[in-house]
Amino acid sequence: MSLTDEAISRIRALIQSGELPPGARLPPEHQLAAQLGVSRNPLREAVKALVVARVLDVRRGDGTFVTSLEPRLLLEGLGLAVELLRDDTLLEIVQVRRMLEPAATALAASRISAEQLDEIGEHLNAMRAACDDVEKLNHHDAAFHRAVVRATGNETLSTLLDGISGRTLRMRVWRGTVEAGSSNKTVAEHEAIYHALAAGDATLAQAAALMHIGTTETWLRSVLGDVEDSRDQGVNFEGSQLGEEETR
Repeated sequence: MSLTDEAISRIRALIQSGELPPGARLPPEHQLAAQLGVSRNPLREAVKALVVARVLDVRRGDGTFVTSLEPRLLLEGLGLAVELLRDDTLLEIVQVRRMLEPAATALAASRISAEQLDEIGEHLNAMRAACDDVEKLNHHDAAFHRAVVRATGNETLSTLLDGISGRTLRMRVWRGTVEAGSSNKTVAEHEAIYHALAAGDATLAQAAALMHIGTTETWLRSVLGDVEDSRDQGVNFEGSQLGEEETR
């Protein structure tokens, strides 16, 4: 373990023990270095790393503080990490979504309020009106799913699913562009989810969400298989929409 890693570990231990609770101000640098048994340079690097991780917040002229440590803050970087994953892991991301989102939809069915259901209904209506506008359709598609997951009241789950939606959103835009009739199928699948939520039927909501995501996964498997076959045959996708999406 490097000196910086050791300093990070010791600061984290102070936070986990409650000695430095959310919102607490860290002691002055020289005092904290002595307390942790590390020199100032590794301590400074440790603080920088924890600031990037949203664990600490440096306020100029005021000091360094522990953040709120709320899930949405700490998991904020997940979306960026997902965006940097290689294309051969895209299917894995969809599989993670398939494991999490149907369960979240079932939970939402048992907790959703009338106001939240109205918001989801508004996005569904906007999707119906945007069947010929793929980008707008997918904008409301993503908003529909975010609203469903927010209805669970589980901020950690909501943040995790938000983190993996960016990459799959691009994929859905591409699907709407290249696959005839996909807009109508997408709307129909969302209608099934909405009606299950409105009925408060957790089992039906979970099944509808699983079918929706399963459709996407099946489609992606076929596309990735086609791409791999074409590469094996020496087909060059560079410059095409398929090439642009699959090489990001």
